[in-house]
Amino acid sequence: MSDETRSHQDRLMQSNHRSRDIKTEPEPDLLEASCAAFGYLRGLHERADALELRFREGHSTWFPYGWLGNWEFNPSAGLLLKFSGDLVYLVLIRGSNLDQPLTDSTINLTSAGLQRHRVVWIREMTPDEIRQVGESGPTIDRIEVMEFQSHESLKNWLQATAPHFLINP
Repeated sequence: MSDETRSHQDRLMQSNHRSRDIKTEPEPDLLEASCAAFGYLRGLHERADALELRFREGHSTWFPYGWLGNWEFNPSAGLLLKFSGDLVYLVLIRGSNLDQPLTDSTINLTSAGLQRHRVVWIREMTPDEIRQVGESGPTIDRIEVMEFQSHESLKNWLQATAPHFLINP
């Protein structure tokens, strides 16, 4: 049957049937959620390609999750991420309640977020934002990023900045 002999309704029905078969990308708002400190992918099996660090001054830095090596959480010292690419980068995240699950979700920054590559961004918060959140959720006071060409310089920086993370201080 050619298009000329089919009725308008027949062509419309076929067109509607085809459009239902086309897979569309979900709306970005449905994929991502956030709290004041970080944004994450909603789906349990979703994985981000990179982690964006947003600084209070307005600039951002991205690190691919493929570069993420070991990382350590110490409630009294913060969260230390190690990225290895062309150089070694340490990211020290200081804040409070960093491992606390969000009230409306089971996700937290550490085990359900970074460990599963679901965190899309982390941001430094202003003092007012930190006061508003209080103890009810995670807060990010400061993010420090340092790059290193030698193990010696990395160890010296840790000794001066975050000795809690040194195995043999």
